[in-house]
Amino acid sequence: MLSEYLNVRGGFQPQVLPNQQAVTFISKETGIPQVWKWDVTTAEIQQYSNLPDRVLAAYHSPSGKQTIVGIDEKGNEKQQFHLLREKDLYTEELVVSKEHFHQFGGWSPDESKIAFTSNRRQPGYFDVSILDVETKTEEVVYQVDGNCTPIAWTKDGEHLIISMPETNIDQSYYILNLKNKELYKLFEGNPLARYQSLQQSNNGESGFILTDVGQDTLGIHQFNFKESSQLQELLTFDKWDIEEIKLSPDNSILAFTTNEGGVSLLGIYDLTKQKHHYIEGVPSGVVESLTWLNDNELYFGLKSPILPGDIWRVSLNDNQVERVTFIGEAKEVQHLWQQPELCTFSSFDGLEVPYFLYGKKEEAQPVVVYVHGGPEYQIRAEYNPVIQYLAANGFAVAAPNVRGSMGYGRKYVKLDDVRKRMDSVADLKWLANDLVNTHGVDSERIGIMGRSYGGFMVLAALTHYADIWAAGVDIVGISHFKSFLENTGAWRRKLREYEYGSLKEDVDFFEEIAPLNHSDKIKVPLLIFHGRNDTRVPVSEAEQLTEDLKEQGKHVELIIFEDEGHQTEKIENHIKMNTEIVQFMQKFLKVQEVNIKS
Repeated sequence: MLSEYLNVRGGFQPQVLPNQQAVTFISKETGIPQVWKWDVTTAEIQQYSNLPDRVLAAYHSPSGKQTIVGIDEKGNEKQQFHLLREKDLYTEELVVSKEHFHQFGGWSPDESKIAFTSNRRQPGYFDVSILDVETKTEEVVYQVDGNCTPIAWTKDGEHLIISMPETNIDQSYYILNLKNKELYKLFEGNPLARYQSLQQSNNGESGFILTDVGQDTLGIHQFNFKESSQLQELLTFDKWDIEEIKLSPDNSILAFTTNEGGVSLLGIYDLTKQKHHYIEGVPSGVVESLTWLNDNELYFGLKSPILPGDIWRVSLNDNQVERVTFIGEAKEVQHLWQQPELCTFSSFDGLEVPYFLYGKKEEAQPVVVYVHGGPEYQIRAEYNPVIQYLAANGFAVAAPNVRGSMGYGRKYVKLDDVRKRMDSVADLKWLANDLVNTHGVDSERIGIMGRSYGGFMVLAALTHYADIWAAGVDIVGISHFKSFLENTGAWRRKLREYEYGSLKEDVDFFEEIAPLNHSDKIKVPLLIFHGRNDTRVPVSEAEQLTEDLKEQGKHVELIIFEDEGHQTEKIENHIKMNTEIVQFMQKFLKVQEVNIKS
């Protein structure tokens, strides 16, 4: 039964394929993510890439005749670029240096060149390069002693727009002149802020961007490249972020999405009338990857707790919303899927913290608290096979967005920074109290699980609030911030230090809160998973904790996937991991076992 949940496919990252009346997307139909194509005219779907490992993204040229496909190896996130040509769909290696990371920076307007960054010079430095697609001639055009990502070429093909992170959440944007290699800053003089989803007007003189400069939430702003410091605010909401914008081909409309408590609203902003409205008929869920086929036809990806992911279309002529692919259908189990209830609780200091609650809401029901990673992430209204399976088999599942989560403004996301770290862990204790007092769950049967930073939250909860939990599952989690920062990729260390604290100034705090240093307080069984090729959280984080707990005679089990990285991609590993998790929670939260097919 569990395998039926895990084998559910989905489609995501839709992109219109220029000049072809087609939309590409990524799906695991073959077991690993590949590019697929949906034909607008015939509604037929065909596989568009067939590569030996997972596809991370696809980047179409302006004409649609060529596509760069980014893949990595065994989950190591070291993206390499292959070139796929329309004529024969044959892929050839284009940018490959398997020991290094590559970030795509766009096609030149005449599609003769691509831009990218790579850390070939030094592990923590990402230099900007230009590659001639035909001659394979490569030139480093700008060296950066830090991280950076090209966003796009300018319309004249003579400049690159580059994003450089300033903190864990904030960026600065720059323009690089490719002739004289001079760099100048966009939006100069404005306070530190988030910038994302930049859109250029057809005239090449102006554009639109999402930013929270001088405010708490991301909103739509217009700017002129020559006087970019003068940002004109077009649309902002006091409580919620606008997450994505996409300019229509004729530049008359901005499609946008608003994130309201983990649920998307799809909107249209008329640039002529300077008015906006929301599209009705879009199912409640998460909208991503807006892409225009023409001035009246918009495509997007949609996920929800009961919709694993498909491509949808809206026609602005008649405001009709239509699902065009049905990859996420699973007739055997989809009738069992549940929509969660969006709840809140008041934490120790009065902060209102939201969470999604799945389950039958029965009295004395066992509960699994599911903690997201990031920490600058957010549990959204999306399909999660393990949550759905647990909810269908006697568990309640609570998925909180504790302080420090994205989606609720700048102030909220910074409430757990550095030495405020344990306030977010305290939120988990108060969540457990709320589940018992408000929803009647069994206080003796509360489990907790989380991935990545969520794994740290699990370990911190087990060590600092040991009496609350009956079992814990840590997936690629951090057991000590000092060893994590010392061993994580050099390109990530500086940005992670803005969130967690620095090796120079905060080691005393790391020692104070480290789960590894408080492992003697863990009272309950712990199940740990990690990928051998994880470049974000090294496998040593799991190994050192497991060894320590075994020396103490504690109940701990570590499972390492030799062919995975930070994410778990291969279906056989998904089945093994989640079968183990469900059986573990059934055993220690004392739920009658169900037959788990694999």
